[in-house]
Amino acid sequence: MVIGVVIAICILLAILGFLVPRLSNHARRGSDKGFSTAQRAGSKAPGPVGRLLSKSFGKSQRAADKSHSAGKTARDKMPF
Repeated sequence: MVIGVVIAICILLAILGFLVPRLSNHARRGSDKGFSTAQRAGSKAPGPVGRLLSKSFGKSQRAADKSHSAGKTARDKMPF
């Protein structure tokens, strides 16, 4: 279920980055806050589980940022 939510966030950020690039920065910052909060909470788990949770939320945040920038880049390449 978490994977589906991350995929939905990535798709939403890519669409927003393409349609409204300036306004989409607020959505990106909001998702970054959520991912970083989950990353900090996950890192407090003991042992390897904490590292695994922290790393997975960090990679999810990176994927969301990358899809957002891809949407903005695609918008910049459009001829209009």
